Amino acid sequence: MAASGDNRALPFIIVDKLSAKVFLFGPRGDLRGAAPALLGVARGDESVPGIGQRKLATILPRERTTPAGRFVAALGHDFEQDILWIDYDAALSLHRVIVGKPKDRRAQRLASSSPLDNRISFGCINVPAAFYDNVVVPAFKGTVGIVYILPETKPIYAVFPVSRDQVTKGSSAAADAP
Repeated sequence: MAASGDNRALPFIIVDKLSAKVFLFGPRGDLRGAAPALLGVARGDESVPGIGQRKLATILPRERTTPAGRFVAALGHDFEQDILWIDYDAALSLHRVIVGKPKDRRAQRLASSSPLDNRISFGCINVPAAFYDNVVVPAFKGTVGIVYILPETKPIYAVFPVSRDQVTKGSSAAADAP
């Protein structure tokens, strides 16, 4: 992202939904930290239209997706805590893991070595508190940044502005590398 200039010399995050991990990079592309993440319970790459204006109790499990895409993000607040707003209109954010209902076992899910049990949220991205406080907040304090959420059901070129040829060439070059 930094090599292409798409991050506009801003800090950026890559969210890999398939591995349930978050990677934060500085403006020049230096990896600042990585952490496991909890994601929306439903697989998919799009938000339901109007989801950000609905009460949580009305959101069905199949609508609880973490959408793929490129977002300009900034620190802010919701009703209870400071968060990184990814898409304010869709109520999509990255924040410290919440306790939630005891049966959700959110902390245990984050600590698990398998990404298969990390699907529990309404769509927001939950990360360990130490990662949020020590990596995310310092990187985004006083600035905006970019969040790239990788697709899990669509091809990457359907979500990001790259051609199918660029994706194919990239994978061919990687296959040819020693």
